[in-house]
Amino acid sequence: MIISASYKTDIPTFYGEWFMRRLRAGYCKMINPYGRQVYAVALDRPSVSGVVFWTKNIHPFLKHLPEVRDRGYPFVIQHTINRYPRTLESSVVDAQRSIESAWRVRELFGGRTLVWRYDTIVSSSLTPAEFHEENFRTLAADLEGATDEVVVSFAQSYKKTKRNMDAAAKASAFTWYDPSDDEKRELLRNLVRIARQHRMQLTLCSQRDYLIDGVEDAKCVDVHRIESLAGSSIRARLKGNRKDCGCFESRDIGDYDTCPHGCVYCYAVQNREIALSRFRRHDPDSEFLFEPPPSVVRDPGPADGALLPLFRERT
Repeated sequence: MIISASYKTDIPTFYGEWFMRRLRAGYCKMINPYGRQVYAVALDRPSVSGVVFWTKNIHPFLKHLPEVRDRGYPFVIQHTINRYPRTLESSVVDAQRSIESAWRVRELFGGRTLVWRYDTIVSSSLTPAEFHEENFRTLAADLEGATDEVVVSFAQSYKKTKRNMDAAAKASAFTWYDPSDDEKRELLRNLVRIARQHRMQLTLCSQRDYLIDGVEDAKCVDVHRIESLAGSSIRARLKGNRKDCGCFESRDIGDYDTCPHGCVYCYAVQNREIALSRFRRHDPDSEFLFEPPPSVVRDPGPADGALLPLFRERT
């Protein structure tokens, strides 16, 4: 099983100590957000084919990556670097530091390890198409040679995203909008040209309606990239987690409403204050990223296996 850590929150930036303690223990526990069952997820090396880390700041986790490698886990880093105005990303680390960290990953682990994400593309009066073209061009030049792929996607107006974007727009006096399909394809044509100039393949995440010549369907959990780093074949099936997702099957060990980055366009956080509150309560020694509520009680069972139910809700 491939472990995703995590598209629901930024584990490398904020929860790296917890991840390493669970990796050494060989398992973690998590709660199904829908059925509320609690599971053990095996993290021992025989059970894990590879790890995909999702982050906006790999720097705090750089000290741990050699141990992850030495324990035999192949890994890929999906690293978002947008360099957006603080109005949209209030607490994301400075882009130049992220670029320096990307190069450090390149030096330590090779150019196939890190994938750059220019994601999500937010269209606003602060970030019109011209902004994205120039911003992308500058970032691509700085990252040329550090990575061979850049993943992009256009912002989607989920309920929580719309609420947060509307509130930020009102507070900071800007406007945001969903461009037409033609405008999106035109921007992609310009971005793919820039990416090629800097020796990167541009891929599009979960939005196949906008695929144009030169843009490939993104596989953010990519077994082929992991195999190239592991030096061995991995058995995995294509199984996306949403419509148009091109990823291979993985098990995500994150939790929603736990990332304090403060990105107002984020689909995984309904309210930054909630995320900050949960972050402050986090216990790196816990088996869970966040402890289950009191309504959940233990049901005796083993703690091994790729995914075993260990708890049930009290009825």
